[in-house]
Amino acid sequence: MSVLSIFDPAVGLAHQLVGALTHLMPAAAAIVLFTCGVRLALHPLARAAARGERARSRLAPQVAELNRRFKGRPEQHRAALAELYRQEQASPFAGCLPLLVQIPFFSVMYRLFTLPKVAGVPNDLLGHTLFGVPLGTHLAGAHGAGQVAVFGVLLLALAGVGYAGFRRARAAAAATPPAPGAAIAPYLAFGTVLFAALVPLAAALYLLTTGAWSAAERALLHRGTPAAAPTRAVAGPGGRPRPAR
Repeated sequence: MSVLSIFDPAVGLAHQLVGALTHLMPAAAAIVLFTCGVRLALHPLARAAARGERARSRLAPQVAELNRRFKGRPEQHRAALAELYRQEQASPFAGCLPLLVQIPFFSVMYRLFTLPKVAGVPNDLLGHTLFGVPLGTHLAGAHGAGQVAVFGVLLLALAGVGYAGFRRARAAAAATPPAPGAAIAPYLAFGTVLFAALVPLAAALYLLTTGAWSAAERALLHRGTPAAAPTRAVAGPGGRPRPAR
């Protein structure tokens, strides 16, 4: 039994829910609506993750200064970091747990839109169409200009979502101390486009929906939060680092 197969009971339940929606609307619309419903249910976790991200960003200059001051002294470094986060009533892991909790939900949805069979029977969701293209079709198996055009529109839309993520990641990288791989990280936002070219149309539609939701959600949760300019931290009272003004 594979690790992902433990989600199969939940995949079966999700299949029933989406299948019920297809009696009221086209399957493609049902996929979008179901995806939005799940993301809405997970929104409180996204808010918690955003709070943790803001806390880490706010403390980044102080953390960088501690890294410099206690380089080569790991025990003192850990103690200083713990004291910093204690005084600031924050945690270096704030926001990580909400993100981890979301992984099973995304795994269920991805399997729902990629598995050829669910609960031992053919996944009938993949037999529905979007503008005449079966939702189970891969880009490599698309026939004719019409089917290729449908994939092209989806991939272009994903590229647009990826570009928004690229700009956000590049701004975040410019506002924090340099880190290994920081120059490459923003370009990972376009990875979804490449991934969508390898999965069935239903999964590509899911990726577009959840990606667009993530972009809008991040814009909402971080509205009014200007990107912090890189600052040099200096020692405050008691030797505690604070951002230079």
